[in-house]
Amino acid sequence: MKLFKENESDATDNSVKNTDYTIKTEGLNKTYTVGNEKLNVLKNVNFEVKKGEFVAILGPSGSGKSTLMNIIGCMDVADSGKYYLDGIPIHEQKEKSLNSIRNTKIGFIFQNYHLVPTYTIVQNVIMPLLMRGISYNDAVKMSMDTINMLGLSDRIKHKPHELSGGQKQRVAIARALVGDPSLLLADEPTGALDRESGKEVLKLFNKLNEMGNTIVMITHDHHVAEHAQRIVNIIDGNLTVN
Repeated sequence: MKLFKENESDATDNSVKNTDYTIKTEGLNKTYTVGNEKLNVLKNVNFEVKKGEFVAILGPSGSGKSTLMNIIGCMDVADSGKYYLDGIPIHEQKEKSLNSIRNTKIGFIFQNYHLVPTYTIVQNVIMPLLMRGISYNDAVKMSMDTINMLGLSDRIKHKPHELSGGQKQRVAIARALVGDPSLLLADEPTGALDRESGKEVLKLFNKLNEMGNTIVMITHDHHVAEHAQRIVNIIDGNLTVN
C-alpha cells in the first residue's frame, strides 16, 4: 500500500530510501510553554534504530522520554529537526499522512493496554485491520496466526475483564503485530504487571525481536531496559547513546 502520491514520496532522497534504519532523527527539539515559562523538553536529539534492533529508551519521570515517544509514534511533531521512519520524512508530512503512517507502520503497546472493554479479544486484535478497510471476516482470518502464536486462541470470545494482566498485554501485543508494522513501540509495557507476568512479556519481546521485529521500549526501570539489545538514556531532554 502506498502512503503517499509519487511527488510526495520523491521528497525522500535515495540515501534515505536505501537506509538500514527504521528510525533516524536529526536535531529534534521540542519546547512547551507553561505560563510565562518555556520548557525545553527535547534538546537536539539525534537517535537511530537499525532494522531488527531492540532498543530501550531509559529515563526518569520528566526526562522527555514520553515526548520523544510521541514524536517517534507520529502522535506529536517536533518544533525543529528531522525524523525519518522507514525512510519516510515524517517532518514533512501532513496530519492525514501521519494518521495513515500510524496505522500501517507502527504497532503500539501501552502500559494500561488500551483495550476496548466491550469488545471481545478477537475484536480488539483486529482493530488496526478494520481501520484499513479490511472486512471483518478477512481480518479475523489474517489475525489467527498471531493470536495462536501468543497463546490466546482459547480466549478469543472473552472480554478484557475476564483476563489477567499478562493476558491483556498479550492481546495488546497481538493487536500491535497483526498489521505487520515496521516498528513496535512499547510504553512502559510491564508497568501494570506483577513481576512474573512482566518477565513473561519481556521474554515475548525478546522472541519477537529474534523473529526480526524492530522494537523501541520506553521505560524508567533499568532492570526492564536490560532486556533490550541496546539502551539509550534521556535526562532533561538530552539523549545519550551508549
